[in-house]
Amino acid sequence: MIGAIRIKRLGRVEYQPTWQAMQEFTATRGKDTPDEIWLLEHPPVFTLGMAGKREHLLADIGIPVVAIDRGGQITYHGPGQVVLYLLLDLKRRSYGIKELVRRMEQAIIDLLAEYRIQAQRQAGAPGVYVAGAKIAALGLRVRNGCTYHGLSLNVALDLTPFQAINPCGYAGMPVTQLTELGAKVTPQQAGEALLAGLIDLLEA
Repeated sequence: MIGAIRIKRLGRVEYQPTWQAMQEFTATRGKDTPDEIWLLEHPPVFTLGMAGKREHLLADIGIPVVAIDRGGQITYHGPGQVVLYLLLDLKRRSYGIKELVRRMEQAIIDLLAEYRIQAQRQAGAPGVYVAGAKIAALGLRVRNGCTYHGLSLNVALDLTPFQAINPCGYAGMPVTQLTELGAKVTPQQAGEALLAGLIDLLEA
């Protein structure tokens, strides 16, 4: 536990039961339930947000597609990618969803800066980008003032599955990752560093 936020390090876990556990946690939490962040990675899976269009899946490459209840279009999760799920009660915080997204993006930008990688936001396209290539995706759901889902950061994974989709609904959008940009870091190291930086920004 860091500060008022409980940390769960789940390792590599299947997507569907993890999503269902987030939903159950959010549905049953009370006004005094501590916030949680789950640090994990998933086996290969495509997830399709509520507004997602199936045509953004360009080819069936044998990876399951799960239609879920976050915002956004289609994205890919796989081993070597850091995933953080934020189960937060925004009613207890002094900021709303837009500021939460800004702080999530800033935590990623700050982490990349530690590896001398200059990253940016992109207007109208939540996430973090390096020279126009997407390195991190964000997607949240808010229910009764409480969030779930979160962010994913590409660290050291097989990027080939991204060629089978229009990432986050953008045709031809390039995708990159920390190791391709010269960072000598493991997903575990990047995950812990991102977690620490994110908590600092969430609690500021």
